[in-house]
Amino acid sequence: MADEKIDEPAAKKGGRPRQSVLSDIAALATGMKTTFGEMITPPVTLNYPEDKKPRSERYRGRHYLRRYDNGLERCIGCELCAAACPVGCILVIAAENTEEKRVSPGERFAKTYEINMLRCIFCGYCEEACPVQAIVLGPEYELSDTSREKFIYTKERLLEPLPPDVQARLDKK
Repeated sequence: MADEKIDEPAAKKGGRPRQSVLSDIAALATGMKTTFGEMITPPVTLNYPEDKKPRSERYRGRHYLRRYDNGLERCIGCELCAAACPVGCILVIAAENTEEKRVSPGERFAKTYEINMLRCIFCGYCEEACPVQAIVLGPEYELSDTSREKFIYTKERLLEPLPPDVQARLDKK
């Protein structure tokens, strides 16, 4: 220990060398510059429930089953959407159309159509597989609910409402 040299000026001052102190002050100044710079920039936060950011055209949200202009359902019960779904969240049970009760223009229609939204990954494969463009993914993204059972969307929940003129004709009958 007696052989080691001690930097006498630094030891007398009781601290570190001058360069180390200057680099610490420079680092503190850089940090303060960043802090003050962020304080004067305007915030980019949206007031979410009131102000909503517009979605891109390619955004895929909630599913909808579409209808023709005459009120018939587009879904023909082919089950291609269920086959294309990579996670298997779509259930389609088809039934035959009758002349007395025509639901879709084809021979069959979807008697049961369910989507388990908890399993859905919103990939859009069901939309691409549909030959009649019956299932589409819309822009709606607020899908929260209070129970797991409410996330199984049935055909009644997925179907678009009837066109106003068709609804008026049905109300007169």
